[in-house]
Amino acid sequence: MTMNPCTLLRAMFEAAVDAASPTTRVPSHLPPRPKGRVIVVGAGKASAAMARAVEEHWDGPLTGFVVTRYGHAVPCERIEIVEAAHPVPDAKGEAAARQILDMVQGLGPDDLVLALISGGGSALLTLPAPGLTLEDKKAINAALLRSGAPIGEMNCVRKHLSAIKGGRLAAAAYPARVLTLVISDVPNDDLSVIASGPTVPDSTTFAEARAILAKYGITSPAAVIEHLERGRDETPKPGDPRLANAETVMIATPQMSLEAAAEIARAAGVTPLILGDAIEGEAREVGKVMAGIARQAALRGQPARPPCVLISGGETTVTIRGSGRGGRNVEFLLSLAVELDGLPGVFAVAGDTDGVDGAEEVAGALITPDTLARAAAKGVQAKERLADNDGHGFFEVLGDQIITGPTLTNVNDFRAILITDPEEAARAAG
Repeated sequence: MTMNPCTLLRAMFEAAVDAASPTTRVPSHLPPRPKGRVIVVGAGKASAAMARAVEEHWDGPLTGFVVTRYGHAVPCERIEIVEAAHPVPDAKGEAAARQILDMVQGLGPDDLVLALISGGGSALLTLPAPGLTLEDKKAINAALLRSGAPIGEMNCVRKHLSAIKGGRLAAAAYPARVLTLVISDVPNDDLSVIASGPTVPDSTTFAEARAILAKYGITSPAAVIEHLERGRDETPKPGDPRLANAETVMIATPQMSLEAAAEIARAAGVTPLILGDAIEGEAREVGKVMAGIARQAALRGQPARPPCVLISGGETTVTIRGSGRGGRNVEFLLSLAVELDGLPGVFAVAGDTDGVDGAEEVAGALITPDTLARAAAKGVQAKERLADNDGHGFFEVLGDQIITGPTLTNVNDFRAILITDPEEAARAAG
């Protein structure tokens, strides 16, 4: 191994983020100029950066409107960029969604709608179905976040409370051609889940949405429950003629980012093992499982001999039961550190590729073999902080947070556990 362990892990995280950069991913996927108008719309944490890449490489006239998360805007000349709240929607997101829906209506078959969709678009593209209010949607969104529901379940509910999600945006644009460029942030790159699939058919139903709320014991607001029980105006399904002119291209995915990070490890003389790009579950439970695999590699040389690195992506969840702020990557790392209990030679990084772990402006953190000892020396007990869902507070005390600022992309979480020969790691640390 030719690099300091923490330096290597940071370099791998940076490579994962860079592999999903709109600047490099958008240009090669732009279509030829159509006969008619070009309307650019978009929603998501990466969508403003995607819009700028479109402007820089488009050789004809266009107009557009894109909504992104607060702090994620970039300057554009022809495409208007607005910011709104994430993960709980606000009035600006509602107004933006209404404007986007209005912009794509009344187009003809020679016109092109270029939709730029990325993670976070579901909360940012908020337009309540008739009879519902923004406050209704905010209440359901907050309840689902507290419940620990996975993103697929959350978006099923969102689509059935929306006037724009679940294929409704593309249906409104018919008969214009709709080309959607997508940066995936969801397990298995399910197009119907990314930003709740505003331009793709939806196979989920009102009945499934009702079952999800029942599963988590969510019984209010009353207007939402009544809307789902009525079950009118289903989302466009596969084969709907209004989506016949809609096409979707995936331009960046979690797997692409994991492979880019693996190349960095390989170049440093470390064997990379990609365990999966779609790992879900409670963050602390995933931490326990990963600790078991890391321990087997460190002590038994399986599934690979050190130096090796276990790489994974996906989106875990945190069910908040304590008074801490949550954050799935820091909760994963804190659980991992507790389970490893100072095992020599094992280091790890975990972070959200958008630069925001949960609602915190912190991407993630690092752990080292002495993480627990350093914390104890400062009077901080890891098990207590884990029980309180206070991973952010724990790593803040240690100074081991990774703070990137908005990365202007989002391909979900990145996790890497580096297993070194303890003596070799000590020499590399210098």
